[in-house]
Amino acid sequence: MRALRLVLTTPDAERFRGALTLAAAQAALGGEAALFLQLDAVAMLRPPIAGPRDAAHADAGLPTLSTLLTEAIALGVRVTACQSGMALGDIGVDDLPEGVEVGGPLQFLADGGEGPVVLG
Repeated sequence: MRALRLVLTTPDAERFRGALTLAAAQAALGGEAALFLQLDAVAMLRPPIAGPRDAAHADAGLPTLSTLLTEAIALGVRVTACQSGMALGDIGVDDLPEGVEVGGPLQFLADGGEGPVVLG
């Protein structure tokens, strides 16, 4: 199974939710999944993690954005916050959720092997 590698560059909660859902599904199937939040997308990791449609998702029996992030990481999805994005958003390492790594695009690409990268 090919690795799933996703990059988010904007603070769009629904794109983040979609990326986490796909990455969690990949990990649940035994595949490798990595998500890189670059530049302004890192702001979505600032506590409290929430999406504007969390209530609608919860009403439909789906996880909130925070729960989805926690579950994806527990399944083995590698979530990386861009160092430059952290600086732009004045976000410290201690502000990140447990399990989120810090890195840059060079590291993300070097760690990915032969798999394609999808920008979302």
